[in-house]
Amino acid sequence: MQLTLEKPDFEFFLRAADGRSALVNDRALRASFIVAPDALIEAWPVRDAAAMVPADLDPLLALAPELVLLGTGANQAFPPPAVMAACLSRGIGLESMTNAAAARTYQVLAGEGRRVVAGFVLAPAPGAPRRDPS
Repeated sequence: MQLTLEKPDFEFFLRAADGRSALVNDRALRASFIVAPDALIEAWPVRDAAAMVPADLDPLLALAPELVLLGTGANQAFPPPAVMAACLSRGIGLESMTNAAAARTYQVLAGEGRRVVAGFVLAPAPGAPRRDPS
């Protein structure tokens, strides 16, 4: 049987994601990042969804999403209400889920041609500095 690798119609696709790493196209990422069908922003400074502030959404919102997916690591977590309100007040949905679920959802929505932007929180490697929540 002949097998062919079918690539999506968008530039950046997720092949895998968990709490510590992700594979975007053929690039392994080990720090939090943002992905959209036509953009990849590496080194997003968020390390904990529960400690997010509305300004953490600025790079995601700059990509003009209709929906924001927030991959919160290996476990589902929710950002503070002010972060949710920052999206909802603009008419943009925000969904929080594990990184694995967010990766699957991103692939489906991007494949449908939706304007989805996803932020993935990856746990820092042991001994790596953590962002100051202030």
